[in-house]
Amino acid sequence: MFPQEIENESFRIIRSELGPHSFSDGALNVAIRVIHATADFDFCTNLRFHERAVDAGVAALCRGCTVVTDVQMVRVGISSVLLARLGGKAVCAIGDSEVCAEAEVQGMTRAAVALRYNARFMEGGIVAIGNAPTALFEVIRLVREEGLRPALIVGVPVGFVNATESKEALLSLDVPFITAVGRKGGSTVAAAAVNALLRMAVERAATAQ
Repeated sequence: MFPQEIENESFRIIRSELGPHSFSDGALNVAIRVIHATADFDFCTNLRFHERAVDAGVAALCRGCTVVTDVQMVRVGISSVLLARLGGKAVCAIGDSEVCAEAEVQGMTRAAVALRYNARFMEGGIVAIGNAPTALFEVIRLVREEGLRPALIVGVPVGFVNATESKEALLSLDVPFITAVGRKGGSTVAAAAVNALLRMAVERAATAQ
């Protein structure tokens, strides 16, 4: 089978096994991409979408926004080809020397400092966090205390320490978000969600021409 045939068959299988759900059409596209990337149908029940999440994310991508990620695994998992087609880019500062030095001085994780470092790209942009709960907490702080307004926060950190708590905090934020309650998540989930939005944005841009 050719790659596209394999993908199409995978999506057919996912749709046939998905069962009842309450996703909108746009949220369903995201959910299917996430399940496809993880082979985990738990995301059918643990994904949560702010009511404006999909529309806000697609609109931002159509404007050529920047996607700020917590770790390089999320950044490289997002389609650079589709981003470039829309005039956007993905950035991650976790390996920058300034970030590493500041994290050591402040006693913070590099992921949290990296999000603070890239705050200038977040206004009207998309934040995608798949690894570090500390990074998600920092974005929430930036929104609450400094008035930052990302178009969308994809907050799906994975793990046993503060992952659940950080996502619960995101649910109370008055900013469009996509998250997955509980311990599950990860870089693959964050990238898959953004890629689903990217495909919708490319289709919308093509229709508008």
